[in-house]
Amino acid sequence: MGYVNEAALKRKLGIPNWRNLSKAKVLKFAATMPEMATEVRLKLIEQFPAFKDLGKTDIDAVTEAHKSTLAANENSQNHFYKASQDQRDALQADLGRDDLSWAQREALHDRLDQNVQRVGEKDSESKQFLGAGMKVVAAAGAAALGLGVVFVGGKIAGASEDGSEESQ
Repeated sequence: MGYVNEAALKRKLGIPNWRNLSKAKVLKFAATMPEMATEVRLKLIEQFPAFKDLGKTDIDAVTEAHKSTLAANENSQNHFYKASQDQRDALQADLGRDDLSWAQREALHDRLDQNVQRVGEKDSESKQFLGAGMKVVAAAGAAALGLGVVFVGGKIAGASEDGSEESQ
């Protein structure tokens, strides 16, 4: 069962024109592709750049948010590493004193070891954070690619029909 024309499809989606096709309605639109008459489907495919722009806008927003998050993470990491280095410098200066007992030196070495372990943990934490962020960006890219495949798939399906589809 195909839609008679573009206007019928816009009515079903509840939009006055294609500029009003929101992100939420894109999925509803994609779901209606198989129900469209071939000529309606092909006419909409001609407007694919507008749908591409919608996906690109989403990807750009995710990318900018990711860049901002990366910058904040790097700033936080730098503060942590600076504080850790300052502590190591102070502990090493204390270790250079001649009046320390063996137990005091051992305690300072333990504190240095703890500091180095915390730096390693922070590095691992940061790598996990960055990995999770990359997954979000990759998922957004995959979603945009998937949307493109839906539209291109509709074009291929429309082009492969023999033209005997009924418009109702």
